[in-house]
Amino acid sequence: MEPRLSIVTLGVDDLDRAVRFYAAMGLTRHAGITDGVAFFQMGGIILSLFPREDLAKDAGIDPRGSGFSGVALAYNTRSEAEVDAVLDQAVAAGGTIVRPAGRAFWGGRTGYFADTEGHLWEVAHNPAFPIAEDGTIRLPD
Repeated sequence: MEPRLSIVTLGVDDLDRAVRFYAAMGLTRHAGITDGVAFFQMGGIILSLFPREDLAKDAGIDPRGSGFSGVALAYNTRSEAEVDAVLDQAVAAGGTIVRPAGRAFWGGRTGYFADTEGHLWEVAHNPAFPIAEDGTIRLPD
């Protein structure tokens, strides 16, 4: 397997609501594929929103699982101030703050929001993880 991530798919209870949230966060839905799914280009990765029941069926698992999934997505920022701006944007789009922004034990600034479907996003500024002009992030040497 090559060391890359291609698509992150989030199972959602309300596709239209989830699409509105991510559009309000500044993402543009791919206009060519819209029947029962939503795709958003995010740099070199695609974010996919798929009805939770359909996703569970596709994977062959019971869709009634609940509670913390053990997964959080992360958006790294170019500055500490941008952490707060993105968290504010998430609230304005209909999300909720799970943990307000604050100083991280590793020296940066971090906070968490949940989208309208409860998916966790960490928003962080880590000065040790540089972000290139094209948005790619690299682990430090």
